[in-house]
Amino acid sequence: MNCIIIDDEATAVAIISQLCSKDESLHVLAEFPNAIQAIKYLNQNQDQVDLIFLDIHMPDFTGFDFIETLKNPPKIILTTSDSNFAIQAFEYDCIVDYLVKPITADRFKKAIQKANSKVISQTQTASSENVAATSSNDLYVNIDRRLIKIDIPSIYLIEAKGDYILVKTEEKNYTVHSTLKKIEDKLPNDLFLKVHRSFIINIKKIIDIEDNSVLIKKDVIPVSRSNRPELMKRLNLL
Repeated sequence: MNCIIIDDEATAVAIISQLCSKDESLHVLAEFPNAIQAIKYLNQNQDQVDLIFLDIHMPDFTGFDFIETLKNPPKIILTTSDSNFAIQAFEYDCIVDYLVKPITADRFKKAIQKANSKVISQTQTASSENVAATSSNDLYVNIDRRLIKIDIPSIYLIEAKGDYILVKTEEKNYTVHSTLKKIEDKLPNDLFLKVHRSFIINIKKIIDIEDNSVLIKKDVIPVSRSNRPELMKRLNLL
């Protein structure tokens, strides 16, 4: 797991870093003396971080304040000299353990085992959490912790937008935290085709094809040179 350490005590950072170095499953990407610097880092690199070691008591920004700034926080192990925040800590789904300083090697190892189990479980179920097909015609997407059912044939376009995908249907559009690859695996091959690194289309919804683009509804979608032969093969040409 890729991890970062956030703690204003240099000694604590050194101890956690040393404990991490003895565990082959951990790789420390960066260390930060305060939450502000960590937030700036995560704004650019959050998708690379699996685990955060986070001190609760820090100047200006507490550990809990820091968690509230994260939209989709990775797994977090709290580190603190105060055991009075344990109940509050477990109100957050992202927190997997609570280590009281001084941290022992055995207690650290147990916390990492918990974190590893959570990350593996999350990875295995990520597709079903965000995009899940339950039948040949139904697709469920996770939006704001609600599972919303979409009729697959009604989808005419899916577009990648960074860490999200935009699913366009006849009735409504949905923005889902997922990837084109995950949703592509859930879609029937006879209806859908990835025509560009950022687009999947429903070939039954094509209105017009011109040069290296297709028209679907009011959307003009680029077709990459490598995907054009497969598109032409799928069409019922006269």
